Amino acid sequence: MHELSIAEDLSAIVLEAANRENLEKVTRVNLSFGQLVQIVPGIFESAFMECVRNTIAGQAELSIEIVPVRMKCRKCGKDIIVEDNNFNCSECGSDDLDMVSGRELYIKSIEGE
Repeated sequence: MHELSIAEDLSAIVLEAANRENLEKVTRVNLSFGQLVQIVPGIFESAFMECVRNTIAGQAELSIEIVPVRMKCRKCGKDIIVEDNNFNCSECGSDDLDMVSGRELYIKSIEGE
């Protein structure tokens, strides 16, 4: 369950940023995860909330955006969204693709008082 280790790392970043900005309370954390990170949002949210329990982020709302896998074909230049783990160009069938998105894992923003 890699959600726990990611939750531990991200909660530490959130708390450090909140401290640096002199926040008394973190009200919302906005996150982006690429589809290839394979986060299960419910499991991640439970793990994150456990990591921040009894802290200024203990009541924070989480907003999780799952970013689809997007690729660009090197052969024909078409941008594609990967569905059903089909890593071939829908235009020309090539598997010579460059990753555009889908591996992200970052905090978009932290809101607080």
